[in-house]
Amino acid sequence: MATATETEAFAQRLKQALEGSGVRASPTVVANEFNLRYWGRSITPHTARNWLLGKAIPTQDKLRVLADWLQVSPDALRFGSLSTVSKNAAADANFERLDMADREMLHRYLALTVGDRKTVREVVTALSIAAIAKKPA
Repeated sequence: MATATETEAFAQRLKQALEGSGVRASPTVVANEFNLRYWGRSITPHTARNWLLGKAIPTQDKLRVLADWLQVSPDALRFGSLSTVSKNAAADANFERLDMADREMLHRYLALTVGDRKTVREVVTALSIAAIAKKPA
């Protein structure tokens, strides 16, 4: 069973992930959006409220759906992000592999508002799904 400190820390990470995805941290919004993506038994706004208030942590299957929806790592959502040093080293290594046009595009993306970033992510997701569908089997 998670301690009060763990559940409160989870609630803060969930709120940050919601904000980062441009989603309002409302129990009704979270429940409705979650239920669109989860194939198991749906949750109520009361359950989402408990997650947001730090009174409960979702089970692993629900945590994975939340993480996928909000485009964060399930481990980072549940336990917190990786150490700053290792995360920054990996990001720097990946950044160095990009050409100048891609680097400029990332700089422009990071300058966008949270809502505009969400729109860009949705467009990229739609394009990648379309590209996968076009590939011959």
